[in-house]
Amino acid sequence: MSSVHPSDSGVRRKGSLLRTVRAVAWSLIGLRKGSEYQQDLEKINPLHIIVVGLLAIFLLVLSLIAVVNWVV
Repeated sequence: MSSVHPSDSGVRRKGSLLRTVRAVAWSLIGLRKGSEYQQDLEKINPLHIIVVGLLAIFLLVLSLIAVVNWVV
């Protein structure tokens, strides 16, 4: 017997790339409103968040390496 979560009703989530990038950026900073978080849960595809998050971390690491090389 499996329970079905209401948000798993098979409805495709349509979130824009800009909304996904904003959600990831705010989460990296650590600032987020509860209401915005709830809207993101409803509208953004989790796979998109993972991809954008990994890309953001990669860019952050590259920028830190560049800054260290520039200073040294």
